[in-house]
Amino acid sequence: MADSKPLLSLDGDPMAAEALLQDVFGIVVDEVVRKGTSASEKVCEWKEPEELKQLLDLELRGEGESQQQILERCRAVIHYSVKTCHPRFFNQLFSGLDPHALAGRIITESLNTSQYTYEIAPVFVLMEEEVLRKLRALVGWSSGDGVFCPGGSISNMYAVNLARYQRYPDCKQRGLRALPPLALFTSKECHYSIKKGAAFLGLGTDSVRMVKADERGKMIPEDLERQISLAEAEGAVPFLVSATSGTTVLGAFDPLEAIADVCQRHGLWLHVDAAWGGSVLLSQTHRHLLNGIQRADSVAWNPHKLLSAGLQCSALLLRDTSNLLKRCHGSQASYLFQQDKFYDVALDTGDKVVQCGRRVDCLKLWLMWKAQGGQGLERRVDQAFALARYLVEELKKREGFELVMEPEFVNVCFWFVPPSLRGKKGSPDYSERLAKLQREARLPQVAPVLKERMVRKGSMMIGYQPHGSCGNFFRMVVANPALTRADMDFLLNELERLGQDL
Repeated sequence: MADSKPLLSLDGDPMAAEALLQDVFGIVVDEVVRKGTSASEKVCEWKEPEELKQLLDLELRGEGESQQQILERCRAVIHYSVKTCHPRFFNQLFSGLDPHALAGRIITESLNTSQYTYEIAPVFVLMEEEVLRKLRALVGWSSGDGVFCPGGSISNMYAVNLARYQRYPDCKQRGLRALPPLALFTSKECHYSIKKGAAFLGLGTDSVRMVKADERGKMIPEDLERQISLAEAEGAVPFLVSATSGTTVLGAFDPLEAIADVCQRHGLWLHVDAAWGGSVLLSQTHRHLLNGIQRADSVAWNPHKLLSAGLQCSALLLRDTSNLLKRCHGSQASYLFQQDKFYDVALDTGDKVVQCGRRVDCLKLWLMWKAQGGQGLERRVDQAFALARYLVEELKKREGFELVMEPEFVNVCFWFVPPSLRGKKGSPDYSERLAKLQREARLPQVAPVLKERMVRKGSMMIGYQPHGSCGNFFRMVVANPALTRADMDFLLNELERLGQDL
């Protein structure tokens, strides 16, 4: 069998493999790094699902394809994908392309190692330790623990699990039968991962008590106090409060000092979901938005968002120094975490997490930080704030745009008022008509119509959503470090063009 005809693969042919990778890297540089970041190119080449399936020829067959066909497939994958590095991609809380972070991602993927032991990831175990130490210092802690997680949602879930374990360590062995009814508290503006995490951990979504938020989307500490007393009166045991620093839609920052006071009075774990807003800690000008974060027990922070470190880069930071992560999650697998190794086994960090294999997420941030320095990253954060303020001021000058509220972060939420409704703000049904525009005997909403038009054209992408009693509005996210004032002007001009007939 060893002498039979070889398969159509590059196994055992290093020169051919190298040639393929050189060609693929060339395509990536051309299609992603150059075209994908150019304002003269489309953000996306939209196709309907059935048409896209045919264009990509997704079927997997028995016979392999030629190298030229593979390269064409690589180019097609990029061509029909959304360019999140594009300066007109405003759709998510992440965007942009940092070349140093990308270099780190390429190295990480090429080395293809797991973060669980010093034995196979010596560089990255030490690097992760240093990066986490730096992030903790920015929070305000001189010691602690932490780990990179596969996304902010998992970081939040870990925090809930750790808080539960700290109070009821028997639950690790005995499960839910070791627990009384528990209650955790978060604002109605929280990320949806809090409820998902409660469901996943067996606490149930009913255990999540929603605290009222004010008109700006900030948790109301007085209602938190009330909700805790109510939960206790109903026989539940409060154990955790999850505050938010940078809510998903409005970009609100909960009042951490006041919330920490409540947690201190009641002996509750304080978790801060700063997945979106955590990077503001780098800015001397704006870090006051997170005053009190040093009093938290845990913090979730996603540098892949505002810092553009690239997906995924999500840190869970702990003030704890008792090895709580390992005690809560560890299972001491003897085939992986042998205690008689020839080096300090404390460097085997894999038992801190629920996963076994864990990708390396620290290198992209470390390399970017090495290149930019803390001062460069601070300028990046401050620039985002400055451009968001510029957009707000330009928006106010134009007829047809209306702010939902003055932003305190880089989420700029606004309505586009179609020409048919301008000048009619005083009418009784203005708000309803703004949300739903009568057109051709149908009631399409303004934001979804404009979103469809911009995506089909490929000119830009902006997210929209309803919120409370407000109809659909656009949430503009100013995060890409390559953005300029010209991009802010383009956004407003393009919405005017797309909506001129509404």
